[in-house]
Amino acid sequence: APLPREGRFQGFSPDDVIYLIMPDRFANGDPSNDDPPVSRGLLSRQKSRYYHGGDLQGIINHLPYLKDLGVTAVWLNPIYDNVNHLNERETYHNEPITDYHGYGAVDFYAVEEHCGDLAKLRELVDAAHRLGLKVIQDQVANHTGPYHPWVNDPPTPTWFNGTEANHLANTWQTWTLADPHATPEMQKATLEGWFINILPDLNQNDEEVARYIIQNTLWWVGMTGLDGIRQDTLPYAPRRFWREWMAAIKREYPRLTVVGELFDGNPALVSFFQGGRSRFDGVDSSIDTLFDFPVFFPLRRAFAEGKPIREVAMMLAHDHLYVNPNALVTFLGLHDVARFMNEPGASLAGLKLAFTFLMTMRGTPMIYYGDEIAMPGGGDPDNRRDFPGGWPGDSRTAFDASGRTPDEQAVFEHVRRLTRWRAEWEPLRRGSLVNLHVAEQTYAYARVTADDSVIVIFNNGSQLTTVECAVGPARLSDGATLKDQFGLAPDARVEGGRIRVALPARSAAIYK
Repeated sequence: APLPREGRFQGFSPDDVIYLIMPDRFANGDPSNDDPPVSRGLLSRQKSRYYHGGDLQGIINHLPYLKDLGVTAVWLNPIYDNVNHLNERETYHNEPITDYHGYGAVDFYAVEEHCGDLAKLRELVDAAHRLGLKVIQDQVANHTGPYHPWVNDPPTPTWFNGTEANHLANTWQTWTLADPHATPEMQKATLEGWFINILPDLNQNDEEVARYIIQNTLWWVGMTGLDGIRQDTLPYAPRRFWREWMAAIKREYPRLTVVGELFDGNPALVSFFQGGRSRFDGVDSSIDTLFDFPVFFPLRRAFAEGKPIREVAMMLAHDHLYVNPNALVTFLGLHDVARFMNEPGASLAGLKLAFTFLMTMRGTPMIYYGDEIAMPGGGDPDNRRDFPGGWPGDSRTAFDASGRTPDEQAVFEHVRRLTRWRAEWEPLRRGSLVNLHVAEQTYAYARVTADDSVIVIFNNGSQLTTVECAVGPARLSDGATLKDQFGLAPDARVEGGRIRVALPARSAAIYK
């Protein structure tokens, strides 16, 4: 039966810190579902694209770890039921793979048996809520897995865009979708093409398909008590469908928040899909927010590679394009890109700087599991390594300070300190963002509310640098002495409405 509304369907906002988990790679809490009878032979921790045994019980077991880290919401990669045999349509090093990642659904109403079942998912949501943590489900409305029964027996003749034998391959030309000069023909392969030429593309223009997806979404929310949805591959379905889908969600669950994925660094394109405004096509998508890929790319370049931090500020100058830039979900890593520590030039100092930026900048920050302990990992699937200590018999556990390396502990403590400051200081969550100083490798900004402010200063360069800036926007009086909350930079005294601070190379200060 649908669950009571009290304490559920809460939504998320910049008051939250999200933590992204790939369930198969986080923790194995129930070895009995490692190699289920219906899908024998898909388990091997020695193969990066096989199931490794992580599950919902493992997440439940480690919710206290997440609470201690300071996160307030957990986003799970899809837990739909996936195919029970090897996926021979895709290969890795010329070998078949499994759909351990969850994005190859064969049943949109079932939980993948390697993860658990519906009762276990409800248990996870309830356990999270008791700890004050929210849960965000990853949903996929654009396509099915290649082995979905519908492929050979579609419920309607137009259930998919094309057939397995005759379809368009997706060209990923998402820019055409926000182009007022583009013809429908230019957009067709992006809206109707099959991902990687094998994932059957659902036709949301078929009323029965649209109705099915909407009902499925409402069912998951109502049956589990979810607080938010991450919608995969958002732009590849028609904007009119998203308007209809969002209207149905908000009628039933007005507080629930939806974040959409548009993997692109162009703010003009990403902002086009945020709801709250009708665009040239006459459609308001109504989507609450999107991932801030436009800021992600210069953030990585600056703090990992040492490229100019000015690029980050210049990207933030495009915030005027968004209906609500403060709602954007910001991040420094996720499951589709190499880990921060695998970027050329990456260092622990750079990772700490990136986290300082993430937790003090506008938006809703998101942490990819393991980044809080500086986990390495190249491109997919190396960026989805098992979390140390999540498996019985692991040589050590990073879920506990005693099992972390000194470097892991240093980053963990840095992140935990930042999440606690963010929770404690309202300006970091809700304050307006005011740039006080922007140069090639130095950047200072204030987060300001009606009665409080926080000033953040970065030196991303390779040598000691003095930063001077006016602090009028932070409403600070002459004579006020500001202290760096990290305790590393000198005090800053306001004189003539300005402060002057000497910052060591690759460092940041938070003044309050």
